[in-house]
Amino acid sequence: MTAQPHSTPAPLARLARTLIRLPPSCGPVRLVAVDGHAGSGKSTFADRLAQALGGAPVLHLDDIASHDALFGWTERLRREVITPLSRGETARYETYDWHARRFGPEVRTLPPAPVVLVEGVGAGRRALRPFLARLLWMELPRDEAWGRGRHRDGTVQSDFWDGWEPAERRHFAEDPSRPFAQSLVRQWREGYEVLQGPNETAAPSQIVTQGEGPEAVR
Repeated sequence: MTAQPHSTPAPLARLARTLIRLPPSCGPVRLVAVDGHAGSGKSTFADRLAQALGGAPVLHLDDIASHDALFGWTERLRREVITPLSRGETARYETYDWHARRFGPEVRTLPPAPVVLVEGVGAGRRALRPFLARLLWMELPRDEAWGRGRHRDGTVQSDFWDGWEPAERRHFAEDPSRPFAQSLVRQWREGYEVLQGPNETAAPSQIVTQGEGPEAVR
């Protein structure tokens, strides 16, 4: 089944309804993580899921991480995002400029909406799981995801990827996310397939179509 342009496929809408019915996990917010290897399509999927949720806020962890702290951003995320949301307050955080290699001057806000999505490598890490209503894992093999990421970013970012790959490998060896995911997300040319995850015993499989191919992976 192929969706019409700009329409929300029924299965994706069903996934959104499932999320909105979950108990709040961070104050009044249902915090939903989209994790997976770099290049696995987390940003694209999170943006489409946000649309199905009626414009849910999305936090991209690329805005929180930095060259000096590829994975050392937990405390900053807790202080600037988790704590305000848990109080029903709007979170405010400076974004990292990967070209200028500094934070700011842009400051973004994240309101305490019914569902807030957090996407990025490490979104399902141990320190964040107590605040999550659901953990979604992009089911794409590591080497294939990295290959897509390198192709996307081109040779100008090859040095970054040379440093990223061992850092990501160490992170998931020490703090894996996939075993704790309630749902696995696979991308096909005609859309997405959402499957039961390692940490879910009752969720039925469902097909989520969006009419976009792998070239949209980010």
